[in-house]
Amino acid sequence: MNKLFSLRERFMTQGTLSDPEGIPDPAFSLPATLNWMRALAILVESEEIGPTSMSVHFLKIQRTVSSDRAINTVYEQLLMALHHLSAIRAMQSHPKKIDAARSAIVTWYYGIFHSASAMIAAQDGSYQENHTETANAWDRQFASVGMLPKPFNYRVSTLVTKDVESEILAIRAGNTHGLDTSPSSTAQATGACMSYLKGSAKWRSEFIEQELLRREMKKLGLLNFRTKQARELRDERLAGRSFGFLHQSFRYRGKANYREALFISYGSNIESQLANFYIDLNKVLTAFISMAGAFCSRRIGKDAWNDYILDLIQQTNFTVKVEDVWHSIS
Repeated sequence: MNKLFSLRERFMTQGTLSDPEGIPDPAFSLPATLNWMRALAILVESEEIGPTSMSVHFLKIQRTVSSDRAINTVYEQLLMALHHLSAIRAMQSHPKKIDAARSAIVTWYYGIFHSASAMIAAQDGSYQENHTETANAWDRQFASVGMLPKPFNYRVSTLVTKDVESEILAIRAGNTHGLDTSPSSTAQATGACMSYLKGSAKWRSEFIEQELLRREMKKLGLLNFRTKQARELRDERLAGRSFGFLHQSFRYRGKANYREALFISYGSNIESQLANFYIDLNKVLTAFISMAGAFCSRRIGKDAWNDYILDLIQQTNFTVKVEDVWHSIS
């Protein structure tokens, strides 16, 4: 009789469409996913990120947006973000947590993405063509200039391995906590975020390295990074690539949506591990949307912002209330 393979055994040995050589053990993927979100939730609570604190945080931001196109983009992107947050809150009440877990991650990401897109439109009037351009623009215009509160400001300015390690050590400032256990304090949460940032930066640098091997280096007859020429070419390519919160969020979505077939959807013990996951998704997305709205309100000005808030209060009927995330400007 042929042996009956579980899905885990089959995918680990035979691979999936996204990972033909065999996927990483899902036993390591789920804790990292849950622990990063738990860490972020702890930190946004510690920083007291909300509509009131963010209004104060961005108090000195001046009104400069005047074009109808830019204001309309801000309105549109924030409305979509609000809808995604409301979806997360609706999912939170569902009794079977595993049912929507994968979709919840995707929904969370798009709430982050649309909020960031609104901030970029409010800052320079532009709307990016894809997710990578959005992440790059947001990191460049906000995170790199010290405009954001923790944990949304966590980033590295390069993808060169030795420099990534040096920058993360500096941010850690002696913090040795990692991502392998669920954090319960701000120190543990900070350490978990640093571990996730380091791992995500490594993932991105390896992607760029493989792309470099397939294209430019292949033409030069270089098969690996053992030679000085190859290493210099690699480091030149990686040196100009920063990596921040939006990049990490995009990777977070990718793991759930594409990369790992078993991730968060297969296993008899997953349900019990998801008890607080939706709560954490809600806290982090609420904080990010509050931050984005507070910034946009200052950029488009009192009249345009207050008209927007009043219209949303009158015309939307989401689970989440507009007043939960944004305030009018007095």
